Amino acid sequence: MPIVGRHIVRTIVVMGATGLQGRAVTARLLADGWRVRAVTRDPDAAPARALAQAGAEVVRAEMDDIASLVAAAEGAYGMFSVQPTVGSPGTPARFSAEDEVRWGRNVADAAHAAGVRHLVYASLAGAGRHNTERLPQNTINKWRIEQHITRLGLPATFLRPVSFMENYTGSYHLHDGTVAAAFAADVPQQIMAVDDVGAFTALAFAQPGDWIGRAVDLAGDELTPVRIAAAISEAVGRPLPYVQIPIEVIAQAGEEYAFAYTWLNERGYRADVSFARALHPGLIDLRTWLERTGAARIAGFLAAQDTAEQDR
Repeated sequence: MPIVGRHIVRTIVVMGATGLQGRAVTARLLADGWRVRAVTRDPDAAPARALAQAGAEVVRAEMDDIASLVAAAEGAYGMFSVQPTVGSPGTPARFSAEDEVRWGRNVADAAHAAGVRHLVYASLAGAGRHNTERLPQNTINKWRIEQHITRLGLPATFLRPVSFMENYTGSYHLHDGTVAAAFAADVPQQIMAVDDVGAFTALAFAQPGDWIGRAVDLAGDELTPVRIAAAISEAVGRPLPYVQIPIEVIAQAGEEYAFAYTWLNERGYRADVSFARALHPGLIDLRTWLERTGAARIAGFLAAQDTAEQDR
């Protein structure tokens, strides 16, 4: 519970608060009664103002400026840490793997310096297999940040989500009337709703005795790309067939991207969906996500595409 004693409400600092995961975490923590200090580079931007209107305290800090991070964390009970991943939707231009690792370490250093009592770090499923197989670079980045947090001795929880269902709401996977990716058509892929990152984060902060020192891979559903496309098509009422992008085309953007897709096709995240559901019975599967928010977002994106096509 976020209540300490009778009247004191604990504060959670949310890094990357205007990003995909940060918004979900902020919304869930506010709904559960926590005080949220939302950290952003631009408190005057519309996404930050929306957080303030929802009840968050919005503060400015830069992940490359440790002093600003320490100031943002002062007096807080907990912190949620997430950094951009190279190649993901919305990743900053000229952002590198070393930038991600440095930012993640800086946030951990700031939490340590400010005496934060519980750090929840958004890692990536598969990071725990670093000693047994070659991993994609983005997974290695997350593991390196995890190792730094561990070396600092921070009381921490590592949440390791798989790919997000939200990736199917825009141009990341929707192309020319199709659902397109380099996933093998008949190989199940694990996905989860970003709102469940918020749910697990709130669970971890509410039950620190159960969650500090824990690392959990998280997935909400597991479906082949063909079945994902079929579910989306049914939900939006128009055919969106699955098209597999040749791995050679992905390799043109970089060998590391090609390896990441090959790894997902051959090894994959391998999170235990049933275990995640036992921890959080409200875990969202694809059909539920489509019914709640996904179909409307996809339909809006497709309608905007149709309009743009007509205007050409």
